[in-house]
Amino acid sequence: MTKFLSSIALAWAMLLGAAHAAGADALIRQLSEDVIASVKADAAIQSGDIGRINALVDTKVMPHVNFQKMTASAVGRHWRSATPEQRERLQAEFKSLLVRTYAGALAEVKDQSVALKPFRAAPTDTDVVVQTEVRGRGDPIQLDYRLEKAGDTWRIYDVNVLGVWLVQQYRTSFNQEIAQVGIDGLIARLAERNKAAAAKS
Repeated sequence: MTKFLSSIALAWAMLLGAAHAAGADALIRQLSEDVIASVKADAAIQSGDIGRINALVDTKVMPHVNFQKMTASAVGRHWRSATPEQRERLQAEFKSLLVRTYAGALAEVKDQSVALKPFRAAPTDTDVVVQTEVRGRGDPIQLDYRLEKAGDTWRIYDVNVLGVWLVQQYRTSFNQEIAQVGIDGLIARLAERNKAAAAKS
């Protein structure tokens, strides 16, 4: 699990940045290039400064991520029965979990580069997968991004790391916890984990 989360961390690190692009593949390419440049230029991010990472996420990442859809997909069928307050709290805690998951990995971004694989999609497609590889030290890391188009805007809603989709991975664990302690119990557990992680920062 640690190795898996480390891979997810690097995957999400590659998403940091902002750009407006006509195509889904162009968006991912620009985001990937921007994050590597941003991290290399920011010593605070490299040292794992949560405040700096949160600021970067809020201003540059979130406009390109359908985070409500991501959270709803991770929670699964239980999302429909969640109250508006529970949904808001789930999004907040899930966001904190993801930020802290990859915060430590940002310090490892040194000489990586991102290569896009051939992009196959029809001009009319509104739901696509962009496949990439992160290359640098060690073996290449497979990263696939699932995006949807609303109007003229592409937004990311899932990430595949080494053959495992992020949302699916969390859905399995979240559903197990909801079955045991309910939605409020899941929220409480996420909050506890985030608090414990913050204390170690």
